[in-house]
Amino acid sequence: MDTAADAPTLRALLARRDLGLTLADTRSLEPGALDRSIRWVHSSDLSDPTPFLSEGLVLLTTGTQFPRPEDAGADDPEPYRAYVHRLAARGVVGLGFGTEVARPGMPPALADACRDERMPLFEVPYRTPFIAVARANAEAIAAEAYARRSWALAAQRAIALAALRPDGLGATVAELAKQLDTWVGMFDAAGELSREHPAGGLDAGTAADLQREVTGVLHRGARAGSSLRIGDTPFTLQTLGRGGRLRGVIAIAAGDLDQEGRVVVTAVIGMAGLALEQQQGLSRARGALRAGLVQSLLSGDPALARRTSRDLWGPLPSPPIVVGLTDAAAARVEGIAELLELRAEENRGGLFFGRGDDGLVLVSPAGDGTAVRELVERFDVRVGLSNPTGYDGFAAALSEARVARDRGAGPITKFAEVSASGVLSALSDDARALARAELAPLSEHDTAHGTSLVETLRVWLDEDCSHEASARALGVHRHTVRTRLALVERVLGRELASFATRAELWAALRALED
Repeated sequence: MDTAADAPTLRALLARRDLGLTLADTRSLEPGALDRSIRWVHSSDLSDPTPFLSEGLVLLTTGTQFPRPEDAGADDPEPYRAYVHRLAARGVVGLGFGTEVARPGMPPALADACRDERMPLFEVPYRTPFIAVARANAEAIAAEAYARRSWALAAQRAIALAALRPDGLGATVAELAKQLDTWVGMFDAAGELSREHPAGGLDAGTAADLQREVTGVLHRGARAGSSLRIGDTPFTLQTLGRGGRLRGVIAIAAGDLDQEGRVVVTAVIGMAGLALEQQQGLSRARGALRAGLVQSLLSGDPALARRTSRDLWGPLPSPPIVVGLTDAAAARVEGIAELLELRAEENRGGLFFGRGDDGLVLVSPAGDGTAVRELVERFDVRVGLSNPTGYDGFAAALSEARVARDRGAGPITKFAEVSASGVLSALSDDARALARAELAPLSEHDTAHGTSLVETLRVWLDEDCSHEASARALGVHRHTVRTRLALVERVLGRELASFATRAELWAALRALED
């Protein structure tokens, strides 16, 4: 962000030969003390002018507030120390002393006090009026402001021309980095660094930390500008797109930008946001085509899906495949689709996906769960996975994935894990309500008469309907078991000799155990 004009600093002011200013001492100054910006030049001979000063000023004085050399106590250094200390505490960046007006030279005690406070002190000769010093600084401020405005206009023009190149977004990022003389990166909606300039401008640790910050910004989904510091590097983040539909983030390795710098960045954000919004229609069309190919696979004829995928994205994953299904909300998160598009492009033939009726359908080679794991780590989604299959079993595999997703407790659930718990584990709340109604007559009889019909029926069915084994398990005589079972039949009005009756009662008992 160079400008042709000299910045309004004390160094630039001292370099003006027409003013004839002389710095008293440089040995005690802090590094950069002469390069601080001067907001204004003010003059005052008050003993304490600080109530009328602001930070970043240079103060000029003729010293009439100090004792004259012939006055009693003229050698006392305390008034000078207190005076300079007040100026330093107020943020004054330099003190100019006009000589030959009230006294022939600068008081040694003032020079000592400035040295102790590391305050730049310079002499203003008699021939140089204070107004000339103030005017010189005002001219420098005006020249810098003009130079910055000229730079901003030139930068916006250069960025607009860059946007017309074939890779408009990449060229825009590169031009912005050139104009700001710093690293600039653009992250897509999935939080991936898609463009940067200069390439590899960040070390691996800083890049990883920055990506985590960007991912957090995108996950929140709100338009925002923010500043942060990673190590010794300050960053400015600006979101792209509308709130709730963020298209990415621009990251700039710079802290607070001045007004002109912010204007240039705003122009880039506007152009980048427009370009990304224009790509949204294409993304919708691509998503609709993928959804159609999922329906083609469900029809049992994968020929169309194979041919279309091969021409556009590469071959479908080779069987055996695993079919995955996300929860329904994931299909509406654009960042997920963009991440999957990126991974599918990087690994052609290793991933296919498309929108289904109740979630995103994922197809990957059996044994390769990389994309699914990354999806779960990056986004708050649940995924169910089918058993390995061929494309002729795609519809059944999708049903398995749906069961695994709906029955699973964790973010990733395999159908094999769910099926191992048996068919009855999938019973719904409706089935449990029916089971309670089925067994209610027995439960009510037990409560009213102190019998154990429900427990006897459960043990008898668990013991494969053996009266002897049931009697041992219950600690009663086998005739007692027969008597209780006969009572069960009368209460329910059903015969236990029927296999269908036994099976239904056993299922009801199992349903109520969960």
